[in-house]
Amino acid sequence: MIKKNLPKLIITSLVTLIPIIIGIILWDKLPDQVPMHWGANGEVDGYGNKATAVFVMPLVLVAAHWICAVATSLDPKKQNINDKIFTLVLWIIPVISLLCNSMVYATALGHKVSVEIIMPLFMGALFVVIGNYLPKCKQSYTVGIKIPWTLNDEENWNKTHRLAGFLWVIGGIVIMATAFLGLFWLFFVVLIPMVIVPFVYSYVLYKKSKTE
Repeated sequence: MIKKNLPKLIITSLVTLIPIIIGIILWDKLPDQVPMHWGANGEVDGYGNKATAVFVMPLVLVAAHWICAVATSLDPKKQNINDKIFTLVLWIIPVISLLCNSMVYATALGHKVSVEIIMPLFMGALFVVIGNYLPKCKQSYTVGIKIPWTLNDEENWNKTHRLAGFLWVIGGIVIMATAFLGLFWLFFVVLIPMVIVPFVYSYVLYKKSKTE
């Protein structure tokens, strides 16, 4: 799988590292301490050395990018992971790298960055995209809801992922709406059932299959 998708992997790795080039260009303009963390209210509440932001963050992310790609390619059920799903896996971290470092650089240079709007929009959109793909996922150990009851029963896997896909799309839309409502706490209220309900549903299906 890696060999087949090597051009995509190289391109996405380079995209992940673009913030390093931008950081070098902006180096003299960046303060020694740059924003590294924002609170729920959108205000900066943590700073770090600019070298960490410019070099360490992208390098850590590209390492994580390769770990995800290699782990997916080594999946014993990798034949069930189609090219569209693998392409989605390859693009998540590069987009995160560009978004996060852009916010760091822009804020460090004195620009107003509405993190409380940007992050819910991004996370919501990501959930919508993943939610659309979840029902198309076939059994694997690296992509999807990987719990004993789904991995041991293909029907359980399919039903659980159809429900999860629906919940993630709806949840993603609601999370995007919170960006304009200023209700950051609603993000977690929505996220919890998105995660827990598919697990519970899968277990209920498992118990039901045992009684039939």
